[in-house]
Amino acid sequence: MAAPLVLVVLVAVTVRAALYRSNLATFISERVEVSSPLNAWKRVVEGLALLDLGVSPYSGAVFHETPLIIYLFHFLIEYAELVFMITDVLTAVALYLAIQDFNKVVFKKQKLLIELDKYAPDVAELIQTPMEMHYIPLKVALFYLLNPYTVMSCVAKSTCAINNTVIAFFILATIKGFLVAFHLMRAICLLVFHFQRQFIPVKPKSKSFWLYTMQYAALYLCSLVVIICLSFFLLNSWDFIPSVYGFILSVPDLTPNIGLFWYFFAEMFEHFSLFFVCVFQINVFFYTIPLAIKLKEHPVFFMFVQIAIISIFKSYPTVGDVALYMAFLPVWNHLYRFLRNIFILSCVLIVCSLLFPVLWHLWIYAGSANSNFYYAITLTFNIGQILLVSDYFYAFLRREYYLTHGLHLTRPDGTEAMLVLK
Repeated sequence: MAAPLVLVVLVAVTVRAALYRSNLATFISERVEVSSPLNAWKRVVEGLALLDLGVSPYSGAVFHETPLIIYLFHFLIEYAELVFMITDVLTAVALYLAIQDFNKVVFKKQKLLIELDKYAPDVAELIQTPMEMHYIPLKVALFYLLNPYTVMSCVAKSTCAINNTVIAFFILATIKGFLVAFHLMRAICLLVFHFQRQFIPVKPKSKSFWLYTMQYAALYLCSLVVIICLSFFLLNSWDFIPSVYGFILSVPDLTPNIGLFWYFFAEMFEHFSLFFVCVFQINVFFYTIPLAIKLKEHPVFFMFVQIAIISIFKSYPTVGDVALYMAFLPVWNHLYRFLRNIFILSCVLIVCSLLFPVLWHLWIYAGSANSNFYYAITLTFNIGQILLVSDYFYAFLRREYYLTHGLHLTRPDGTEAMLVLK
């Protein structure tokens, strides 16, 4: 499997290197779908210029990335293109290794449940075989590295690519069970990815529950304190907290993007904005507890859904955020038979992706359209993503039900029954 992965990496690097040397690089870097006020490369360059002049990069309203990011490029600015290509490769390798281990766990769990007769007798066709799972890690790496969204983020040098790398290593540490690495990456995720949650198995009746909770909280808080202190010592200032996290939570910059915030707050009266900012931001966290309860036995699928929800409802999303959760779609290829609208939703997302630059041109350059046109396609794109995640969630629950109750459901009178999930 190493040889195909190396081939995929070589193709991905070649595509990125070719685009860096083409005229498309400037065009892509200026696209609002690829770069946001939070992760645009131009803003990183301006922040570095202020830092070189001895001025805090957070003194103005331009730079909103973390101190770790700006100091990374303070030393590697000459090799920025190489850094972004390496981060994409590292993300793909981390996802590859994570899914490889996850598949081993799934296979062992399936084997155990079959031996214990936990599955219905007529569900053999729903069981994943080693042959089916063999190429899934490679497909995940392929879906990430050659996804046009990922390629454009890399070519635009959007720092979203670095965020994705951190999240990928967080997922790898979670699946492998590296406790210290898990909490370290979780703390970095909070500081770099800005919105991050992780499922904690809650078993209050267990004797080790409180010990585990204290250990979990202590390691996480220690990691978080260390990274925050490192950020402070790099700048010798706490200015980064309001400039980064305050900026994300308050959404003061209404530059158009593929998110739901900018148009809504541009049209709203100022005295209503605080209330609706709170409503929109709470929406990101609203689904965590219900999903954690429903998917308590399936943490990887839970992480997939959570990453997708964050990508849709965050303040300043880009296509790079979408690419990360889409890389997980091959992991759930056994759900395809239960998906109801996958073809239509795929077409919606593709068409919206093509219409983004068209409607932007009609609005900004041709003057024959207005912001309503662009927001309409943005809204359609996000609705498509929501329906896609909902479809996978429905398919996942339906398959789990069939595994325990059988494919051929019957009513008490012996007639065929139809499964309806509510």
